[in-house]
Amino acid sequence: MPRPKTKPELLEAADAQFENLWKLIDALPEDAQYATFSFGADFLQKQSAVHWTRDKNLRDVLIHLFEWHQLLLIWLRANRDKNIGGVRPFLPEPYTWKTYGQMNVDFWEKHQDTSYEQAQEMLNESHAEVLTLIDSFSDDELFVKKHFPWTGTSNVATYCISATSSHYDWAMKKIKQHGKTYQEGSK
Repeated sequence: MPRPKTKPELLEAADAQFENLWKLIDALPEDAQYATFSFGADFLQKQSAVHWTRDKNLRDVLIHLFEWHQLLLIWLRANRDKNIGGVRPFLPEPYTWKTYGQMNVDFWEKHQDTSYEQAQEMLNESHAEVLTLIDSFSDDELFVKKHFPWTGTSNVATYCISATSSHYDWAMKKIKQHGKTYQEGSK
């Protein structure tokens, strides 16, 4: 799917990838949806990204997506509000782009008592909130670099894509691998 260049394309990409994510999850047997990930030592040894060992099940993946939606929602709402008294960074303190890996671990820890069903509901609701908020911006507000001083050298759409369609792609890769290893393990 090409990178969105307009608001309708951005909304379509986010919604299409979200739908694809749920189709992939729904295609898994129910027991696989609740199973602990078992990617295997050989596979994990080849992976450099920490998330392969951080997330233990589908709930963890869905919660990760939900929490990144929250980052986007809080950031956009705070910076659009003229009364906030300054620019709010995308990542909350004390995190930076060099330390956001710990933030993701903290999200994981925060939700160990969240059920898979709750995670599904939370993600569905936050996805709808994100789309509504994206829709409230004009094409220029979304896609013109430096339109808002709080986007730095980037634009709002870059953050929206990252928190939606690109992040859904990331999740689908992990879920596909889970489906593959789950199927292999049940033979």
